[in-house]
Amino acid sequence: MKAKLPQGVGGGPGNMQAMLRQAQKMQEEVAAKQAELEEREYSASAGGGMVTAVVDGKHLVKQLTIAPEAVDPDDVEMLTDLVTAAVNEAIRSAIDTAEAEMGQITGGLNMPGLF
Repeated sequence: MKAKLPQGVGGGPGNMQAMLRQAQKMQEEVAAKQAELEEREYSASAGGGMVTAVVDGKHLVKQLTIAPEAVDPDDVEMLTDLVTAAVNEAIRSAIDTAEAEMGQITGGLNMPGLF
């Protein structure tokens, strides 16, 4: 005696086509979101606003602003630290935003190479 499965259950051709359509739709949404995220700008400051870095979604530095009072020839190391902190925080913001927004599209699936 064979049991009959309800229609759409069991991986028949109709189910496979639906899965492929869904995967294609997700791929299109991911591509659109990636393009959108790459166009955005993310900024962060360090040293109480003494240094501000702006990066784009590709993690490239677009702008770096240094307040004149942050420039002390006797303490170049502090300025270096502030620049590094501001740039790293701006990049971290871009990464975190991309992960969160892509996660909404993919339902939390880890899809290497997408973002």
